[in-house]
Amino acid sequence: MKLAIISDTHDNLNTFKKAVSWIEKQKIKTIIHCGDVCSPAVLKEMAEDFPGQIHLVFGNVDGDHFSMTKRVCEKTISNVIIYGELGEIELGGKKIAFCHLREFAKGLASTGKYDLVFYGHTHKPWEEKINKCRLVNPGTLAGLFYKATFAVYDTKEDKLDLKILEKIK
Repeated sequence: MKLAIISDTHDNLNTFKKAVSWIEKQKIKTIIHCGDVCSPAVLKEMAEDFPGQIHLVFGNVDGDHFSMTKRVCEKTISNVIIYGELGEIELGGKKIAFCHLREFAKGLASTGKYDLVFYGHTHKPWEEKINKCRLVNPGTLAGLFYKATFAVYDTKEDKLDLKILEKIK
């Protein structure tokens, strides 16, 4: 199973749409979003643009948690699951946690409970291992401070790839 990991879209629908176009061509049906969508209206558009499942945690710039959560609960957005500050899922036999802040992510990775922990906030792509857990930041999809990037993880192959948006076709 392949999944896409994105973070820090910061209302940039153009980069999101380009990434989603590529993600769909790869037949990836799951996105993990590590926070900082920003606007509830943008979350609605993201959900409309991607037919698969979006697993989302809030970031520090996601100001209107109420409206985002309300849209999901009222089923105006049906393919988004909001976890709050910490998401925990099992996909393809892998235990995965995701959050926005690096220090929180490092703490999660050090527990030994997870195979992977994803986070955002710094906008800088990063990967390290803490014990047996892979700690990964996919970078910023908005392209703020660094090039626009996202990651793809294959649970079957245990393979992680960083995608630079300007280089994908």
